[in-house]
Amino acid sequence: MLTNLQQQPADALLALIKLHNADPRPDKIDLGVGVYRTGQGETPVFGAIKAAERKLVEEQDSKAYLGPEGDMGFVEALMPYVFGKDSPDMGGRIEGMQAPGGTGSLRLALALARRANVKRIIVGVPSWPNHAQICADLGLEVVEFNHARADGTVDMDALRAALAGAGAEDAILLHGCCHNPTGIDYSPGDWDEIAGLVSEAKILPIIDLAYQGLGMGMDEDAYGLRRVLVAVPEALVCYSCDKNFGLYRDRVGAFYVMAAEPADLPRIMSNAHALARANWSQPPDHGAAAVRLVLEDETLTAQWLDELDQMRERMRQVRARLAAAGKAGTVDLAPMGGQNGLFSIVPLSKEQVLEMREKHGIYMAGSGRINIAGLTAGNIDKFIAAVAAVAA
Repeated sequence: MLTNLQQQPADALLALIKLHNADPRPDKIDLGVGVYRTGQGETPVFGAIKAAERKLVEEQDSKAYLGPEGDMGFVEALMPYVFGKDSPDMGGRIEGMQAPGGTGSLRLALALARRANVKRIIVGVPSWPNHAQICADLGLEVVEFNHARADGTVDMDALRAALAGAGAEDAILLHGCCHNPTGIDYSPGDWDEIAGLVSEAKILPIIDLAYQGLGMGMDEDAYGLRRVLVAVPEALVCYSCDKNFGLYRDRVGAFYVMAAEPADLPRIMSNAHALARANWSQPPDHGAAAVRLVLEDETLTAQWLDELDQMRERMRQVRARLAAAGKAGTVDLAPMGGQNGLFSIVPLSKEQVLEMREKHGIYMAGSGRINIAGLTAGNIDKFIAAVAAVAA
């Protein structure tokens, strides 16, 4: 029976990693892999996480199962940062559970929406490729609208039209901040309007908050999510600690449900727990336990926030340098200065992206998406010059 399976295309990013690793040029640049890097090109473990892990090793006295909901201390400790310190559970209407990374959280949210009779997911494109892939696997139809215009601004007209055409069995998937792959975020004023539009459309918002703290700040990056949640009766929230705690390989995520009434939560969460049990049974504990220990300790929390500030500032400096370069050939780099997070799209053709790789040793996705954190003081001028050369 296994011979009936069809060959699937190789993951383009994994193939790019192999090509980069095999390139012998000492000045090659990797802008493909979506992880934070320091100015020295490293992806370090946070000092606050290291301290928490030492404490975990010393104090943890069991590796017994936690259940499909995972470490609820971790889930609850995150809530003031996600939903705000004043009323993190929205009057008893929000409950969560641990998930294996942001991807696991997203998979759970979409599966729960499907079980609740959602048929279509409205998604701005381009988007993270796994959004569409998970929807397809669950049998959810994806309805696309343009996220951004060619001038690097959000396309609110396209969003308005998509919501105007929404039906009762639709949901909308929104990037909470640091849009992947464009880096083009909605302004606070845009979010104010989006909250009203989603409320009027009476559809389910699913908010993917994978990069909180890497854009403008912890509270600033949560503005859109919080604004939508006060305007609607129900919502699903997908959260990742992989980026803002540097826990990529430990797969640390959380999933939250906001119900119309507190009394609805037990029934909704029973379905979420059942779906989790069928998919991964129990989420991995170590990374979530480390995050919990960081958030329970004021000193470690302050250290983590300081490390996060340094990450964000470095990426803002890279963006400022790109923006200051202005035109690189026919490519205008200036809009990158106003974008957020790890990613931006350089408007190059696939042929030009290939030329960047073959002639200049610069590795980037075929879409032109680059990881801003792959640029350093030592290689950014080479990158700008290469863009100018291929886009002359």
